[in-house]
Amino acid sequence: MNGREFTTRVRRLARSRGIAVRFDRTRDKGSHGTLYYGDRFTMVKDRRKSLKAGTLRSMCKKLGIDPNDL
Repeated sequence: MNGREFTTRVRRLARSRGIAVRFDRTRDKGSHGTLYYGDRFTMVKDRRKSLKAGTLRSMCKKLGIDPNDL
């Protein structure tokens, strides 16, 4: 899964749970961005490159979601 797929899946999950989501490209440098999931947030690395398993787990943990829900 790459960063773009992660963002899309989080948006879909949030829509089903009624949680607000937004992606802010301006907060970080280069291809990084901040994904807000309710009152939580995580940094999303290059959205075109594949995410490593540990990075994916860490991002999900910061958002308070189970990686298996994606």
